[in-house]
Amino acid sequence: MTEQQQLSQIYLDANATTPVLPAAAQAALATMQTQFGNPSSSHITGLQAKQIMEQTRSKARAVIGATSGQVIFTSGATEGIQTAILSALYQAKQNYNSENKPCILYGATEHKAVPESLKHWNHILDIHAEIKAIPVDKDGMLDMDFIAKEAPNALMICTMAVNNETGAEQDLAKLEQVIRSNNPNTFWMVDCVQALGKVELDIANTSIDYAPFSGHKLYAMKGIGFVYIREQAPFTPFIAGGGQESGLRSGTENLPGLASLNVIFDELLGQGRGVFATKETLCDYRDQLAAALKNAFPTIVFNNNFSCSVPTTLNFAIPGFSAKEILDLFDAANIRVSSGSACSSKVTGSFVLDAMGLPRAQSEAAIRLSFGPAATQTEINEACERIAYCAKALGHSCLVNMNDLDNKSKLDGLVQFKVGGSCCWLFVDGQSREAVIIEPLAELTERLLTVIECQGLTLKAVVDTHGHADHASSRAHLLSADLQAQTTDHLGWPTHCGTVIVDNHTLPFIDVGRFALVRIATPGHTADSISLALCHKTELQAGKFNSLYTFCGDLILMGTIGRTNFETSDATQMYHSLQLLQGLLEQDSLLCPSHDYNNEFVTTLSAEITRNKLLADVLSKRLTADAFVQQKSELDSHIHDQANQEIMCGALTSCSQKQHFTELNKDTLQNHLDSNEDVLLIDIREPHEYALNHAQQFDNNVPLTRLANFIGSQLLNKSQPLVLVCRSGSRSSVAAQALARLGFDHVAHLKGGYALSN
Repeated sequence: MTEQQQLSQIYLDANATTPVLPAAAQAALATMQTQFGNPSSSHITGLQAKQIMEQTRSKARAVIGATSGQVIFTSGATEGIQTAILSALYQAKQNYNSENKPCILYGATEHKAVPESLKHWNHILDIHAEIKAIPVDKDGMLDMDFIAKEAPNALMICTMAVNNETGAEQDLAKLEQVIRSNNPNTFWMVDCVQALGKVELDIANTSIDYAPFSGHKLYAMKGIGFVYIREQAPFTPFIAGGGQESGLRSGTENLPGLASLNVIFDELLGQGRGVFATKETLCDYRDQLAAALKNAFPTIVFNNNFSCSVPTTLNFAIPGFSAKEILDLFDAANIRVSSGSACSSKVTGSFVLDAMGLPRAQSEAAIRLSFGPAATQTEINEACERIAYCAKALGHSCLVNMNDLDNKSKLDGLVQFKVGGSCCWLFVDGQSREAVIIEPLAELTERLLTVIECQGLTLKAVVDTHGHADHASSRAHLLSADLQAQTTDHLGWPTHCGTVIVDNHTLPFIDVGRFALVRIATPGHTADSISLALCHKTELQAGKFNSLYTFCGDLILMGTIGRTNFETSDATQMYHSLQLLQGLLEQDSLLCPSHDYNNEFVTTLSAEITRNKLLADVLSKRLTADAFVQQKSELDSHIHDQANQEIMCGALTSCSQKQHFTELNKDTLQNHLDSNEDVLLIDIREPHEYALNHAQQFDNNVPLTRLANFIGSQLLNKSQPLVLVCRSGSRSSVAAQALARLGFDHVAHLKGGYALSN
């Protein structure tokens, strides 16, 4: 399986790693082929190898201004960090004699390798110092007052020269003055990984004790780095053995890595081929990229202050879009960028941006674009063109305003948007172009307004299922003039509407084109909690209550039941609401909750009963209301809301259990297709992604935002063989898991996706 159109790669993730410079790769290859000697050997081949090593060491000193002290070659920055921390803390333990409890300081935005290493060696060496994070301001600059206050009792202080996520550049001279005026004897490590080649270093003329560096961040091979150790700073070997590196770091030296590093040092010293751009040129590149981003995404927010960061890093968020959405969009255009958040089932933000005090949604949506000094004007020009193309692709999908575009895709059915674990639902009747929005989220306001305008939709209502504790509703910002004149309750439900009698319950409803949205009072999670059932209007008028989708708020969540320990909660009412909902719905009716913490999208009563004993006991009436109240109180006691993160609306009773589905690779895919004549091959990517790399529209496209709609349309056809594909296999795996959990029994996905199938 291949993409119909291949675009050349634009690599803008240099802070993660860089390609090896061609001259550096050639030097490494030559070393492996012809100068492969062991530097510890005394014969000519060994002496030639040793000369390469010492040349590289000499150039390293020149690059960082280390006229004194030690330069020891390592496997990379992590080993250098370990070496520095072990050496400093081992000596500090011997020296410390104050009556006050000792502390160890590190910058709150440091790479995780630093605090994790500090915790490790603090424990191993049995020091038990208090490890404290130095706060930063909104630009990522360290709090000097905090350092001045804590430094007198600090065994060690760890800071970084340049931050890997934001490019924030610390004022090392000012930092040194604050540290040394308050504690001239504390050990000071400066992580210089992102500074190499971007910041002028004169390290010997500072009181920095340790400085780790890494080669692969600046076009050298992976597996090579070095650490600077100030003269007279204590040193304890991290790796003992054969006594290489003058007994400071044992192990046969990585000669190919050193040869590659040698070439990089030549470039930095002006002795190479002149492939590294000046700082002025790099600033110009940043300005061009920033302008392209602003033109493409007018609402963009930059998370780093350009005036106090190196020019090779841009960190931004686009309101209304998750980091994953923008990553996938850029990747489809063959632009490689990265996210500030980890990929996990529960979305997390960037701890760096959190420490800077940025809004949580901004942190979760953060994108890092980074390039190196070997970037060229041609690459920047191409990147700017691709960025504009990305915006155009979003315009075709009506996700940004580009009203001059023709042939925009038309929405029909249910769309699920997510911000963190919160869900927002948009239902569109494709025939009448009437729509409703359920659970409007503030982060999606502009995006939803754009979709409404671009699609020419008529909003019939914007409704919340209850007053949410974890976010504010954006309902008021989405109302058209007609809706603003509409009389509603506090959740947005229209006061004047029709009613229908179902099982002796009089239920209000509103028209949405060919459909009806029925309101069901289901208190418990909160006193005002409701559920909204979407039915075919003709069936409802004929006395048939058959819900296509039931938006149940936080009454039933995937893997749990909504919490009942809010001020207006009532577990007894929830008990009766659960039984009411069961009486109205079929077991396989789709439930669309307000939250999806494990990427399960939608659920059904039958799927939840199999893994949630408490729910099963309520619906089977094996449990009395009083017993439910008691067990629910115990369940709610396990809910732990986290600072700076969303309030959890339910305690998970079970983790998402892995369901069986078939994993295919590029070798087994064709056999699978040949053996299943009626198999449906489905692209899980968003339309704006595959539009960038396909000359024609993919026949079967079911993006994750439309997966709930697809499930609803296929509930009576669960035996249909399906093969799901996406870019990397991650989303197709998630979708396959969700389908298998709901009883789709012939689901397969392409492991590695398009990325590994070419």
